[in-house]
Amino acid sequence: MPEKETLERARRDKRQGKPATTQAGEFVREEMHHASEGKHPVKSRKQAIAIGLSKARRAGIKLPPQSTRRKKKS
Repeated sequence: MPEKETLERARRDKRQGKPATTQAGEFVREEMHHASEGKHPVKSRKQAIAIGLSKARRAGIKLPPQSTRRKKKS
């Protein structure tokens, strides 16, 4: 569950007309902070970013769908 302060910062960004990625950045920042404190064990920075974006989507921020990379079959 995102912290109350994070939700407020994201709402403030939305009111100011900032893009959805900036609003989601607040959730990613929170997750990075949790990872550095050891509250949430993550194996890599990429994993922390993915968790933060997932929290943002659940909070109602309209982000583009998660991109997937696939190898081309030759």
